[in-house]
Amino acid sequence: MEPEVIRDKDSMRKWSRAMRSQGKTIGLVPTMGYLHEGHLSLVRQSLTLTDVTVVSIYVNPGQFSPTEDLSTYPSDFSGDLTKLAALSGGKVVVFNPKNLYDYGGETKKINDGGGGGGRVVSCVEEGGLGHETWIRVERLEKGLCGKSRPVFFRGVATIVTKLFNIVEPDVAVFGKKDYQQWRIIQRMVRDLDFGIEIVGSDIARERDGLAMSSRNVRLSDEERQRALSISRSLAMAKASVAEGKTSSAELKEMIIQQVVGSAGRVDYVEIVDQETLEGVEEIKSGVVICVAAWFGTVRLIDNIEIDVSL
Repeated sequence: MEPEVIRDKDSMRKWSRAMRSQGKTIGLVPTMGYLHEGHLSLVRQSLTLTDVTVVSIYVNPGQFSPTEDLSTYPSDFSGDLTKLAALSGGKVVVFNPKNLYDYGGETKKINDGGGGGGRVVSCVEEGGLGHETWIRVERLEKGLCGKSRPVFFRGVATIVTKLFNIVEPDVAVFGKKDYQQWRIIQRMVRDLDFGIEIVGSDIARERDGLAMSSRNVRLSDEERQRALSISRSLAMAKASVAEGKTSSAELKEMIIQQVVGSAGRVDYVEIVDQETLEGVEEIKSGVVICVAAWFGTVRLIDNIEIDVSL
């Protein structure tokens, strides 16, 4: 059977409180839909940690700037429900609100949340729906993806806060592919005293090593093959560290050469501390190598953790 779908905030909150009154623990997996095996692995992990799991499917306009075309984000809501129905191991419900930035006033601009039908726009556009309150994790959001997408993480932190307040989960599971996002949510939960355990799940990859992403569907066959340079260069960098090479500058240059040599356009290659996300010149402790690059019109991100003690 397909999972139950809850569309409005009050109903979602009532459902969660009813579960809690029965002594059940609640997991949350926030998504923007167009689910792939990576998303499903997060749901499976949540089901092992809690009694029931809520999968939110909502294309969040708050993390897109006016210059980013939110309407091109892929959507297959019926397919998402079919994939979730095939999971075993616990109860899953779907939270698919229409517009979490609509507070009952005039709604000239509508976000359908991935369910189909409405025109999806950015709520940061002038004359939007009147949302004024934003959550910012000021230092962690500045580097990496924050450099080229300056409103992205305030939108992520804000929508996740809204989902936490609506769903009231005990555990929330995030994929480590969006490494900076995972660390930002961890810090936000700590700083704002949310009583929620944040779990980071390892990157799910295709058989050839490409990090799973809903955006992969927009790659041509040739672009997809070229995009493998990201994961391959990250693996090469990790192997180089194991051989004793610890210069961040040399490792970054190697990755850049591999990606550019495959016709990719590099947004950034950074080697940062796993906790602080601050750049390091020499690898002496645990770091994560983060890459963002364009292949055609598709921006892909990937990373690899390196745990060393020198």
